[in-house]
Formats: sequence, C-alpha cells, structure tokens
Amino acid sequence: STPETRPKYFGLVGAAFGLGFVIGPALGGLLGAVDPRLPFWVAAGLTLLNALYGLFVLPESLPAHRRIRTFDWSRANPVGSLRLLRSHHELLGLAAVNVLYFLAHNVLPSVFVLYAGYRYGWDARAVGLSLAAVGVATMIVQGLLVKPIVARLGERRALLTGLFAGSVSFLIWGVAPTGPLGMLAIPFGAFMGLYGPSAQGLMTRRVSSAEQGQLQGANSSMMGITGMIGPTLFSATFAYFITARAVISLPGAPFLLAALMTLAAMLLAVRVTRVRTPTVLYVPATP
Repeated sequence: STPETRPKYFGLVGAAFGLGFVIGPALGGLLGAVDPRLPFWVAAGLTLLNALYGLFVLPESLPAHRRIRTFDWSRANPVGSLRLLRSHHELLGLAAVNVLYFLAHNVLPSVFVLYAGYRYGWDARAVGLSLAAVGVATMIVQGLLVKPIVARLGERRALLTGLFAGSVSFLIWGVAPTGPLGMLAIPFGAFMGLYGPSAQGLMTRRVSSAEQGQLQGANSSMMGITGMIGPTLFSATFAYFITARAVISLPGAPFLLAALMTLAAMLLAVRVTRVRTPTVLYVPATP
C-alpha cells in the first residue's frame, strides 16, 4: 500500500475489530451457557488458527530486497521496539499522543459494565445490546467513512476530529444521568475511530519501509503497557467515587478522566503535527 491508501486499510482493520466486537459477546454468551470454560477454549482455538493463517497463508509485505536489517533480539521485544520512536521528533510526539489515547480508551473495557449496572441499572442483556450498537457504529465509520473523510480533511484534521469526538463521547458517558442519554455517546465514540487510521498513516510516513513492522510492534507495545495501567487506574477511580469517603459522589469520574486524557491528546497532537515553515536564511546581496 502507499502512504495515501494506508488510512483506508487501517480503517478496514478497525471495521474488522468492530465486527468482532459485535459477534464476540454474543458467541461468548452462547458458549458460556453450555459450559463456563468453553468460550476460553474456543478463543484459544481461534487465536491458534489466526497464528497459523499468518504463518502459512498471509503473504510477506516487505520484499526480500528491502530487508536491509538482520534479525536482532534487541529490537524484537516490546522495549526494543520502542527505541524506533526516538528516531524522529514528530514520531515521538505522536507516540505520546498514542499513549494518552490508548490509556483513555481502556476506560470502556475496565469499568463500562460496572458503571452501566451501577448508574443505569442495566442488566446483561442491556449491556450486550449497547456493546453491539458500539460495534455496529464502529464498523460503519471505519469500514465506510474513514476513506472519504480522511481524503477530504487530510490525516491531521481527521486525527484531531477523532480525538475531539472521543473526548465528547467520554464526557457524555460521564455526565449522562440516564441510559438513553448515555447512548448519545455511541456515535461520537464511533467517530473516535478516525484517530487510529490517521495516526497510523502519519506515523508510517516517518519511517522507512524496512521499519514498518517495528513501528507496528512499538504501537502494540504501547497498547500493552497502557492495557496494564488502565484497568487499575479506572477501576480504582470508579471505586473511590462511589464510596462514602469521596468528597462528592461521582460515578462517572472514570469517563471524565478519560475525556481529559483524550482532550490532552488532542492538544498535544495539534502541536506535534503542526506544519512547520522552513527557516529561510538571509543572504546579503552581492554588491
């Protein structure tokens, strides 16, 4: 793929994630009704099939003549892959934006089920339907709208639009007093999907073709690191603000914190993606 078409394909990957977000909970519920351990065995089998598909079927995207680096264990690990991010000022800045985005996004898997049950009184069926709605909205945006929107706005403005939409979505979840009002967050959350493909597109432009895989590894490392921090951070925040020890009762505090993180990511992205005018040196005229 070319740099111009990469956001489209990254969007399709996001649409596939949205489809899995719809099918996964439903399949897990059906299998769990048969045996509580069956969903985990099926998930393990699907993961193994995915690995075998990648090993034997998926073609190598990097031609042999462009493989200028030999395999090195110092780079083939989560910490080593992060070294690439220091190679370019804007790449490091975008990585910081990614960290804030990934961390904020962890609020959904961390506390959404607990929050919806506590504040809205939703049962498992209501939560499942809302998650299905999230998946459908994500599929529509990332599968159908990412390409035309990025083509019209450009990667930078699409990235900023996605972060702004995400901050609005988290804000609505945090302050909505009823479930129907909370559902208004779903379309904004879907347009947060503009961020990922746009950010990936901007980052891939700043590394060579031989470093694209290392870049994806670095992004996965950041996702994994924030995935360890986020659940503890947001669940602890939720637990504190629903207890009598809290200064005020604020069950939506985790989502408000995520909204602040996403807003901070947007402000940082404005700075690190700003087009810089090249400095013109003054050369005195020859007499």
